[in-house]
Formats: sequence, C-alpha cells, structure tokens
Amino acid sequence: MTTTHSTPAKGQPEEQSVVKRKRLAMFRTIREAAIREFGKNGLSGTSTQALADAAGITKAQFHYYITSKEDLYREVLNYIIAEWSDMFFASATADDPATIIADYLRMKIRHSVEHPDMTRLFSLEMARGGIDLENHWADILGSAGKAIKMIGGWCEAGLIKPVDPVLFLMNMWAVSQYYAEYEVQARGLMGTAEGEPLDAERITQEAIELFLARAGLAG
Repeated sequence: MTTTHSTPAKGQPEEQSVVKRKRLAMFRTIREAAIREFGKNGLSGTSTQALADAAGITKAQFHYYITSKEDLYREVLNYIIAEWSDMFFASATADDPATIIADYLRMKIRHSVEHPDMTRLFSLEMARGGIDLENHWADILGSAGKAIKMIGGWCEAGLIKPVDPVLFLMNMWAVSQYYAEYEVQARGLMGTAEGEPLDAERITQEAIELFLARAGLAG
C-alpha cells in the first residue's frame, strides 16, 4: 500500500521488527476494511471517513498510512487480481483436465463464498468500465489466455469433448462468482439465513458435475 511515511523506524533491529509487524498488521486491517466498503459502495460511494471507521481508526490515522482512497482502491485491486491470477494452474498436471477443472471450481467457489466482497468490488469496477484496471489488462488477459489455450489443447488431444474454450472458462467464472454477486438471491433460494455460511460443498459438487458433464468427463 502507498504510505505517507517511509522513514525507517529508529532503534534496535528488534524494535524495528516490532514496528514493521505493527505497520503490516494495520495495512491488512485497512485493506480488509477497504474491500468491505468498496465492495458495497464502489470507489465513488466510499469516503475516507467511512474507510477509517470500518478499520477502527481515526481519519488522521488513516492518512498516516494511506495517501488517498484512490491509491488504496488500486492497491486493493492489485491484491484481488493477484489472489485470482494463478488459480487455474494451481493443481495437478495439464494432462488431467478433470482434476484441474474440479479443483479450479472448488477454489473459485470457496473464494466467492468466503470473500464475497472481493468479487463484488471487482464486478463494480468492471461495471464502471474497468477504469482502474488499465495497467492490469495485459496480465488478466494473459492469464486467461493461458487457461483458454490449455482447454483448447485438451479438445485437440481428445481429452475432453469439443467445447468453446473461451466460453467454457467464462461460464466457470459466471457460475462461481454468482454466489458473491447475487448472494441475497442465493440465500433466499437456498434457505440460508443471513450470517450463516452458504453451503460451499453443495454448490461446488453441483458445479463440478455440470462442467465435467459438458466436457464429457462425468461418470
């Protein structure tokens, strides 16, 4: 995160280490608060006072650590993109599509269920035209491109039924992110009370069966 104070702390190494740990802990607290607030209200609908309140600090303390809400917003986007970027390639080997598809859906759905505000924040940014994603498009499209190429390779090798690799990947995104973007609707339809966790295992199993069946890998 961008800070307004970069001068190293004075004192012994042990003291510097304590100061560094406290600073990093405060950064994490501010980032988590920012994800919640930006995820609910977007960039324009979130004030620095709201961010400070959500982090449990004063506005003056907030500006001690963060130069502006815009810088914080971009830092949060960086964090979310880094969290998502390598999920597709996190499991198994490229010649085992069933495992890769299942593990990817499991990770994406659990992330959406456990961290819905990250998905909502990213969706709000996309809805306003991806203005603050300009510097990330190459990485985002590059990561997606590698996944699409892998899926296409499976089709060419006869490892899965022919599918449109682009739409197959985007449909996995749509299914997994629904439970964050439409959480209220999902709770209503699934009979899950506010404050109770959505049944990630139930959701995951249904999604895995759906996509493995489309790929000819079910049963």
